[in-house]
Amino acid sequence: NDSDLFTQTPGKNDVPLVQGNMINQFEYGALEPKYWININKGRARILGKNQDNRQTLSYQSYRMVHRRIASSTNSRTAIACVLPPNYFCADTAQTIKNYLEPDNLLYLVAVFNSFVVDWEIRQRVTAHLDMHFVYKMRIPRLTKHDPAFAPIVTRAARLTCTTPEFDDLAKEVGLKSHDEGATDPVERARLRAELDGLIAHLYSLTEAEFAHILGTFPLVAEPVKIAALNAYRDVERGLIR
Repeated sequence: NDSDLFTQTPGKNDVPLVQGNMINQFEYGALEPKYWININKGRARILGKNQDNRQTLSYQSYRMVHRRIASSTNSRTAIACVLPPNYFCADTAQTIKNYLEPDNLLYLVAVFNSFVVDWEIRQRVTAHLDMHFVYKMRIPRLTKHDPAFAPIVTRAARLTCTTPEFDDLAKEVGLKSHDEGATDPVERARLRAELDGLIAHLYSLTEAEFAHILGTFPLVAEPVKIAALNAYRDVERGLIR
């Protein structure tokens, strides 16, 4: 219903329209934007009949977005990342509407992208990961006072904050800038494996249970699953904190 706002050639004050196929776990920009929206017209459309008092709207903040079209037979089903401010989303890229503190936002994205949560959601989803599925996800409600919280947030921040537009988010959670983000593929793989190991322990899984979950992802490369299981063991030994 908003297609009258879409343009294929960006102009002054135009911002990208994010579609689901443009995002991957912990990163966006997998594809170049196909459409652009004038930021003032987009704001007016969101406000509708409400008066514009220059209030902050959700698109002006860092926020989580996930792929809506996500089959249970794909390599991964739960695919989410953090979007920087001033991006609009199409219906294939579903985003949260309420503001989350930076550390809570990164924590949520990390848990959402984990093998454990992905395994659970794959029991329910066929072709679309709509919000009524998301609302039923069982997410441990940790806070900054929980010892397991900061290690997850820091790793998610390093996976997310890799470009200057994430500098403000990086500083909010203790990084100096996006320069501390992880861009090397090997390092990113290590951080993701560590996150999966940490999060599996949040759900009190045994090693056998976690190994079973990993075995239900046939399209994921075997080294990725081995790394996640080894990270689980390292968390148990106190080698990953």
